[in-house]
Amino acid sequence: MVSPQMSQLLHDLTTDRDPGQPLPLTRLRACAKVLGLDGLAVSVTRPGDSTELLRYTGERAAQLEDVQFTQGQGPGPEAARTGLPVTEHDLTVNHSARWPGLVPELLDLGVRAVFAYPLALGTVRLGVLTGHRTTVGALSGEQDADARALAQRLTLLLIDRAASPDDPVVWLTETSHLHRAEVHQATGMVAKQLGVSPAEALVRIRAHAFQTGRPLLETARAILARELFLTANHPPHSGDRA
Repeated sequence: MVSPQMSQLLHDLTTDRDPGQPLPLTRLRACAKVLGLDGLAVSVTRPGDSTELLRYTGERAAQLEDVQFTQGQGPGPEAARTGLPVTEHDLTVNHSARWPGLVPELLDLGVRAVFAYPLALGTVRLGVLTGHRTTVGALSGEQDADARALAQRLTLLLIDRAASPDDPVVWLTETSHLHRAEVHQATGMVAKQLGVSPAEALVRIRAHAFQTGRPLLETARAILARELFLTANHPPHSGDRA
């Protein structure tokens, strides 16, 4: 059963928001507090099973999403792809077989538990709600019900926005400038330089970031500044041109 605190927040999300204003960050942080989480992030799906980060409560929540995006794996991408919740209440247990290379980076960020809920309606998958804790621990039954209810409400609000003149992305981000706008710009530049598809260009950028341990946004900015050039055969070392 949904808690009274979450019920009130869901009511506020639906009735109190100004159609011309974005999802209040204070409201998302209040949801995280009710859920007993240290952070929340909302992402929407994009072609190719990737996601775009739209709203997040803090820097660690954004870094968690970026690491999953860079590697193309993790609870969030899995929930977005399958349409099913994916939760790991103790990342200190070895999960390397499920998400090779990801868990050590999450632990380095201070993340100890992750909870991902799809934003979906039937077979329509719009995105994912991802929460995290800096301590090991599962959600209670009530907290899990609250998280599912929040994901469902966000799904309905996104569908409502998509059917209206207002841009759902603007509602979540306060601006049409997406968190990974520079990644998309760098993808277009690499695609043109190498004569490959945008999907392949993005894979090359993500691979370079993963291999060098450089943050994805930093890698994209280096490409845009023409400080980094990827080759047709393989991603070069940072700052090199093949």
